[in-house]
This record gives sequence, C-alpha cells and structure tokens, in this order.
Amino acid sequence: MSNPLQDSPDQYALRMVNIDKYFGLVRALTSINLDVCRNEIVGLIGDNGAGKSTIVKILTGVFPPTSGELYIAGRKVDFRRYNVQSAHRHGIETVYQDKSLGEKQVLWRNFFIGRQIVNRFGFIDVKKQKAIANDIMLNTIGFRGKGITVDSTVSQLSGGERQGIAIGRAMYFEADLIVLDEPTVALSLKEVAKVINFVHKIKEAGKASIYISHSLPDVYEVCDRFVVLDRGEIGASISKKDITLKELDDFLLEYAHGRKDKARE
Repeated sequence: MSNPLQDSPDQYALRMVNIDKYFGLVRALTSINLDVCRNEIVGLIGDNGAGKSTIVKILTGVFPPTSGELYIAGRKVDFRRYNVQSAHRHGIETVYQDKSLGEKQVLWRNFFIGRQIVNRFGFIDVKKQKAIANDIMLNTIGFRGKGITVDSTVSQLSGGERQGIAIGRAMYFEADLIVLDEPTVALSLKEVAKVINFVHKIKEAGKASIYISHSLPDVYEVCDRFVVLDRGEIGASISKKDITLKELDDFLLEYAHGRKDKARE
C-alpha cells in the first residue's frame, strides 16, 4: 500500500486512511488504508462478511466510520456532513447489481432522476435531457441495443444493458469514483460480457472504479489491482502484472482455509 502522508493527493481519486468501524462492540473494519488512483480500477475481493459492503456504505455516505479519514479527489470529507447526497456531490457514484434504475421509467428519465435539467422557467427541459441521454447511450457507452431508444422503458432492457445504462449515467455526472457492486450477478455469460465491456469504458474515459464481485475471472479481466479483504482487514494489495488468475485464486483459497492464520502463529 502507498503512504497516504507522502504521496501527492492529485494522483488519487480516493484515499481511506486508518478507517475503523464498530457496530456496538463488534469491530467490522480495522485500520483500512485503501487508495484508488485516477484512471485505475481496483478489485475489492473477499468472502462474505469480509467488510466489502461496510466499506461501500462508508464511501457512499450511508453511515460514517468510527474513526479515520476519507479523501475524495484530494478533498478531506467532513463525516459530520457527509451523506448519500453529498457523496454524489463529492463525485461518488454507485452501480448496484439490479437496483440502479427505475423499472417502469423511460431511459431518459432514469439518467436524470433527482438531477433534472430545467429551463429558465423552472420546467424540466425534456428535449435537452433526451438529447444528452441519447449521446451517452451512443457515444459514451457505445450502446447498440436493437430497437432501444431513450423513450424505451427499463423493463425492455436485458440485465447487461441495464448495467450499461447505469454505468453511462455515472460517467456522465463526472464521477471521480464509480463503485460497481456485484454488477454481473445472475447474468448470462453473454450479458456478463456486455457489462465487462462497459466497465472497460470507465477506464478509457479516465475514471477510477472499485469493482466488487465474487466472480474472480470477471475481477481479473477488468481490474488493474486487487485488494484482498479478510474479516475487516486488508490482507494484501496485488498488482495484476504481478499475479496470474490461477495464482490469485490459490492466494484467496489460503484465506478461506485459514492458512494465513497459521502463518501468523
């Protein structure tokens, strides 16, 4: 891990410094030091209960840590005023596995929920919103769904197409960091390939991302670095160039079988 006190803040989209989180007497996170550089995709991996969801909820303003510091694009977060709305203002966007879009809403409305463009009279500028939504679909994420337009409803989209729309929306709102939380769960191989392609476009656009998934091949395909969580602690940070998929799988099995505990004895 890099030293958050010595590195230039300009290189980071995100830094979590000595983050602890307690729920009552239960310690969920211990001394989390996590950084994500600009134009980097980091895979956050670990078993259920490792602490991935807790980290995401702190990043997205659902609840504050017990102690520690958070920096987004070099700006220190004031946890007393940090919530879901201010996380958006700080440039944090999250794409969940199947909860990112309004099922019955048309696509152009989904792009601007809560952040509508209005004209000088205070009315929603439908024409402008549709034009922007269409541009995002065609040029930002390369969306080519047959028969799908900005006036189509979300229910008409496949699972992979829905994730593509959610990712495109996050990119449009100039997110410094896009959190992808299990974006390929319950999708077919063909749909997974679509989502992976959309994730590659995040990096092409110069954005940073945290990618969370139990599918190790998907993580390995899209990520530049892998951060391994084990019972609320960071066990390792490994660059993709330093490890093969098979080696990464074997490394994670060591944690699952408790070999790391034995190594500490």
